[in-house]
Amino acid sequence: MIRNLFTTPVYEGALDDPALVSDLERSVRALAADDMAGRRWAKAHGYRGYTSYASLNDLPVRDPVFADLRRKLDRHVARFADACAFDLGGRRLKLDSLWVNLLRPGGGHTAHLHPHSVVSGTVYVAVPEGAGGLKLEDPRLPMLMAAPPRRADAPEPLRTFVELTPEPGTVYLWESWIRHEVPAGQAKGDRISVSFNYR
Repeated sequence: MIRNLFTTPVYEGALDDPALVSDLERSVRALAADDMAGRRWAKAHGYRGYTSYASLNDLPVRDPVFADLRRKLDRHVARFADACAFDLGGRRLKLDSLWVNLLRPGGGHTAHLHPHSVVSGTVYVAVPEGAGGLKLEDPRLPMLMAAPPRRADAPEPLRTFVELTPEPGTVYLWESWIRHEVPAGQAKGDRISVSFNYR
């Protein structure tokens, strides 16, 4: 008998609101044009495109489109927290931060995690063909020591890395300690997403 223990849940959902996705794209493009501090930060840190990560921390207050998004995300995160069997003592996870990402062709984002958060996630707004997906890393990787690599035909739960391929409106959620990255894509258009943390 084989038991699969210590699973790593990853949530996939959908906004199911094409109008909101369209409004988000307009808002992100407007921010990318107007937020000079975000553009300077992206340039200084080698981010190929624009991110509001270090420049704007009030998007749900600043733009009603992001307030609408937050209400939808609250429901997705509540479902994920329940699926993870989190004991929250009758409380709910709350949005801690939310930022936009506009990656130009060839752009990516190196492997990282989100400290001081419980759940992190991304909602996808524009995903042109050939854009990088969301690549998740087996959290046991630093402890594998002399373990041989997995075969190319290994089932998804046994792979060392799994790359998810989103569509516009896709919502992915994961526990914030999971390392993840965006591989550089081959798309000809901009890859637009909104990332967030709950605590």
